[in-house]
Amino acid sequence: MSHRKFEQPRSGSLGFLPRKRCCRSRGKVKSFPKDDASAEPHLTAFLGYKAGMTHIVRDVNKPGSKVHKKEVVEAVTILETPPMVVAGLVGYIQTPRGLRSLTTVWAGHLNEEIKRRFYKNWYRSKKKAFTKYAKKVAEDEGKSIQEELERMKKHCSIIRVIGHTQIKKVKLRQKKAHVMEIQINGGSVEDKVNYGYGLFEQTVSIDSVFSQNEMLDTIAVTKGHGFEGVVTRWGVTRLPRKTHKGLRKVACIGSWHPSRVSFTVPRAGQRGYHHRTEINKKVYRLGKAGDETSCTTETDLTKKSITPMGGFPHYGVIN
Repeated sequence: MSHRKFEQPRSGSLGFLPRKRCCRSRGKVKSFPKDDASAEPHLTAFLGYKAGMTHIVRDVNKPGSKVHKKEVVEAVTILETPPMVVAGLVGYIQTPRGLRSLTTVWAGHLNEEIKRRFYKNWYRSKKKAFTKYAKKVAEDEGKSIQEELERMKKHCSIIRVIGHTQIKKVKLRQKKAHVMEIQINGGSVEDKVNYGYGLFEQTVSIDSVFSQNEMLDTIAVTKGHGFEGVVTRWGVTRLPRKTHKGLRKVACIGSWHPSRVSFTVPRAGQRGYHHRTEINKKVYRLGKAGDETSCTTETDLTKKSITPMGGFPHYGVIN
């Protein structure tokens, strides 16, 4: 039997199998931060749009490190985060099989941006979404909403708001808002429901959710690279130069028996457009709309905003 001369760790992680294209083009929060009842009610997530990247120079204060008291250059990502609008509230019950939604309460008035999300073709539709619901809420003066809120306070253990982005404030071609549930942490269930109901039809800014120098996780879908070979996709070593029929290959894809290819063997296929969560990202700065000095530091001689000359490539100007 053949055997390898030297041992080495395998190339590429098996923790991310199957490496196939994500079915949704937007990140999804799989688990929210742990709830702390002693804190005030607050939101735990926010939606933003990636404009581009740049770099910063900073001093490192890390005793024991080789770069202690030295300057390092770090890559940073710039996100555009127009204020989100709260459109509803969802209450969940804990069951032996996980969470189950008990009831959903919507605001009496919904923007056109979120209504577009409920239609495949807004232009050809009759645009009747939520007209009956709004009429019912107006006729009973919100009594039906209060009944559902009382049910939430009585039975639910987890409360989440339904928020949507104001996509018209981002200069993209799209007019359909992105919608997500954001968990409310802190306080009792009654406090959570009252806090969420108080946000109905209100805008929530990024600085009310996150603060400067806070560490947070980012969730998104990575850039797609299409069909790639094993050397790029799995990082395996190239074969010697004189190899027959190419060298960017895996030489042996398994033994004769079992007579099938194992899932642990690197193969060519899709790379990128995967759903990924990156942890411990630091917020270096929270800018404001219309601030001409949003990118200026104490050492800068010129005033400059975050948008580079000519705008971000493939994105444009940040508002």
